[in-house]
Amino acid sequence: MRVLIGPPRPAPDLPGRDSRQVLAAIKADDELRALPVVVLSSSHSDTDVVTSYQVHANAYVTKPLEAAAFSAAVREIGVFFSVIVKLPR
Repeated sequence: MRVLIGPPRPAPDLPGRDSRQVLAAIKADDELRALPVVVLSSSHSDTDVVTSYQVHANAYVTKPLEAAAFSAAVREIGVFFSVIVKLPR
C-alpha cells in the first residue's frame, strides 16, 4: 500500500458539513483532489449515488450490515486502490 508523506497541512474547515460537502471540499483542494475517495454509505438511493459521483467520488459502495462483511469490503477496497489501480503520483 502506498503511503502519502508530506508536510503537515491544515485540514479543510469541515464542521457541520455532510459527506458530499466534505467530498466536494477535498476535490476542490489542489493538494487533495488526486486522492481516491470511496463513499461508504448505507443508502441505496439513486439520488445519493448520482450526487456522490457528481462531486467526483471515485466509487460508491453500499455498506454491508454485518461487521465481517463490512470488514471484508473495506479490505477489498484497499486492495483495489493500492494494488490494482494505477494512481497519479
